[in-house]
Amino acid sequence: MNSVIELLQSHRSIRKFEDRPIDEALFRELLRAGQSAATSSHVQATSVIRVRDAGKREAIAELAGGQPYVASCAEFLVFCADMKRVFDACDRNGVEGVQQGMTEQFIIATVDTALFAQNVAVAAESADLGICYIGGVRNNPAQISEILELPEHVYPVFGFCIGYPEQDPEVKPRLPLEVIVKEDTYSDDGDAEAIAAFDQTMNAYYRSRNSNVKDATWSDQIGVLFTQKSRPHMRDFLKQRGFPMK
Repeated sequence: MNSVIELLQSHRSIRKFEDRPIDEALFRELLRAGQSAATSSHVQATSVIRVRDAGKREAIAELAGGQPYVASCAEFLVFCADMKRVFDACDRNGVEGVQQGMTEQFIIATVDTALFAQNVAVAAESADLGICYIGGVRNNPAQISEILELPEHVYPVFGFCIGYPEQDPEVKPRLPLEVIVKEDTYSDDGDAEAIAAFDQTMNAYYRSRNSNVKDATWSDQIGVLFTQKSRPHMRDFLKQRGFPMK
């Protein structure tokens, strides 16, 4: 196994960071690595907001569910799906009949954003930095959009903490590969047994890890997560941002 594969398989979310800045040249190289990710039809429908203002960081930390590492990490980014740039380019070139608000446009922009961010994550971890995705920006996306002055056709997909780790958490186990990877057709034969075994693995992990110890399994967590309405405001919010999903 080569060093890149080892790096990818050793990912952990970091939530405690040293009070240490990231060299600006390195930071920009991380973003260039993000730009090198695959992008649908070269649309590049992503914008990244580098949040440096302490007051804005504190506000976003609270709006994202009270996550203090948003304020304490060396760099905090908000990755945004951005179709405005595309539509503006069409306007400048006198393109007529531009279709806006298509579901496929939403998918393209969201996937492009995720690919960009994951490249940044891998690049950062290769430089001994730690990262943590902050999906909590979607808890209050309208307020965060206002703080960041996001225009129509742009929405915040997630936040992203980067910094030098001040903790060394264990690698969280993943579902067995045979549950995830199917051959030729979708079949869930044997999945129930494999997931039952995985639940025991996760229970042992949760009971023995260094922090946030708990007595739970993967299935327990899924049961709690999906018996609650998950951010029901997002549909109306996206419509208001220019993503009506036509």
